[in-house]
Amino acid sequence: MKVKSPQGLADSDVHCRLVVVLHGPNLNLLGERPAEHYGSLTLAELNALITEEAERLGWQCLCFQTNHEGVYIDWIHEFRRAGAMIVNPGAWTHYSYAIHDALELVACPVAEVHLSDIETREEWRRRSVITPVVDLVISGKGPWGYVEALRRVVAMAEGNATPG
Repeated sequence: MKVKSPQGLADSDVHCRLVVVLHGPNLNLLGERPAEHYGSLTLAELNALITEEAERLGWQCLCFQTNHEGVYIDWIHEFRRAGAMIVNPGAWTHYSYAIHDALELVACPVAEVHLSDIETREEWRRRSVITPVVDLVISGKGPWGYVEALRRVVAMAEGNATPG
């Protein structure tokens, strides 16, 4: 997919100021999932929150969701040279070395985000195979974790912050 150039900017400029948000399995059902873990926002409302903050920061934002691991990996490959990336691989977080390997090839700052605090949930959720290949992890802050991640990866991409 070719990113369309807003306001007449060159494609290379857009690419540098593009943050891609990738939501994994079952996140399409936000608003229906247990509110104590995932909150009450729908995916559309969450994407609007993220996109509005990106625009406030002067960045373009593309948000995608899939329940298919291969599609998720294809998006990582396609956008590996974007300005920044935010991923919530959902359950894939805990076992997908294919997503781990794809994220190793990403050239921009990457944040791993989880709406719930995976460290306090079931034992199997406490291990992430994604964490070793991302720049930062934010877990348990609900939708505001995405906003924090966005601000931090944008700052990293602009050279105003370090990973961590």
